Amino acid sequence: MSRQTKTFLMQRFREMGIAPATRHGQNFLIDLNLQQLIVDAAQLDKRDVVLEVGTGTGALTAKMARQAAAVVTVEIDGHLFELASELLLDFDNVTMLKLDALHNKNRFHPAVMEAVGQRLAEAPDRRFKLVANLPYNIATPVLSNLLSCEHVPYSMTATIQKELADRIVASPWSKDYSGLSVWMQCQADAEIVRIMGPSVFWPAPKVDSAIIRIAVNEAKRAAVPDLHYFHQFTKAIFIHRRKFLRANVVAAMKRHLDKAEVDEILAEMEFADDVRTEQLDVATLLRLTELVRAKAPDWTL
Repeated sequence: MSRQTKTFLMQRFREMGIAPATRHGQNFLIDLNLQQLIVDAAQLDKRDVVLEVGTGTGALTAKMARQAAAVVTVEIDGHLFELASELLLDFDNVTMLKLDALHNKNRFHPAVMEAVGQRLAEAPDRRFKLVANLPYNIATPVLSNLLSCEHVPYSMTATIQKELADRIVASPWSKDYSGLSVWMQCQADAEIVRIMGPSVFWPAPKVDSAIIRIAVNEAKRAAVPDLHYFHQFTKAIFIHRRKFLRANVVAAMKRHLDKAEVDEILAEMEFADDVRTEQLDVATLLRLTELVRAKAPDWTL
């Protein structure tokens, strides 16, 4: 079985006496052309070690295994793990893991990164990529946490909720611009490859989806002196992004910087009194963060 269609899925689920699990965000992509588009957008070759979060039935896994050096695929649902195992039995370059990919909302399960590391170590020129039809309920932590992992991906290509894709590529002053936008854009170049309506999934979700490709940019990453500090600081000041920047910085840095010290930093940045957090682009936020870090190097959320 490699043709993941609605008819096939409904039949197999009936045979197994199961139904898609809402709690795991199970929405299966049933448009075969879009399945192929995900693989094409990922630009896979024999250097690539792919991480797939959400094996599902294994249809996308099989497509990727034919092009990549190796695939590490993770599935939390025991019934789907069993179903995918049948399809993937003959692929010796696929590592299947039956577990929750996320140890918690801020960290991957250690077994996932260990499996990826083992595959990367098999050849000197290997690259790590995420390619997945991500369950909506874990898409944000998967994409954001991978940029902080031991193995930073070369690229991430995934189907996600359109609302999340809009946030990742958003510009300052737009309604979708957020701390997540800044975190992704300070390290990578992101583009929305395709917008997809609910009908291309089974069961159909209630929202539109998108295929997004995020290519990690090493020059951008190198320009951030302390990624962890930058992540924590921007997350803190974007909690109320439409508020005046001064109020957000004062709140974030309480017990570390007094109001006079914050005002001194903002004056050095030559900000107007009414500047808001949502106005600031990544480069400006980097300069602001470094001024704050110089005065409060030990601050953390």
